[in-house]
Amino acid sequence: MIRSLDFFIIKLCRRLAEPLSRLGLFTVFFWFGALKVLDLSPASPLVQSLFETTMPVMPFSVFMVLFGLLEMLIGIMFLIRGAERAVIPVLFFHMTTTLLPLFLLQSVTWSGFLVPTLEGQYIIKNILIIAAAIGIAAHLHPFKKSNG
Repeated sequence: MIRSLDFFIIKLCRRLAEPLSRLGLFTVFFWFGALKVLDLSPASPLVQSLFETTMPVMPFSVFMVLFGLLEMLIGIMFLIRGAERAVIPVLFFHMTTTLLPLFLLQSVTWSGFLVPTLEGQYIIKNILIIAAAIGIAAHLHPFKKSNG
């Protein structure tokens, strides 16, 4: 009885893991991106501080809209089967840039040694986003060998 229940739960989780990961990534990226586009994001001060530290080459308001649109596109692409190979490298680039405040804005992201602020926790949780993307990539089929 317990063994068959265990098998059923594992089989169900295997069937749901990829679609729920896609839905979760879509939700986070689209929602947070939309907040940036609408100038409602609570992350704006952190993003602006990083922007001013690293690349003040355009007005921040323009950057924020473009950044939000990129996040929304990342979210949408996770819903489209076949777009994974294009979106996962974009996601990893995005995640790399989001880690920068941990090193460049330490007074904002750390309250002590290994004690993140709320902003730091917000950034560190991106490890889960990376893990979900890796899980999706693990379900991809390898390219077929070409005859050329």
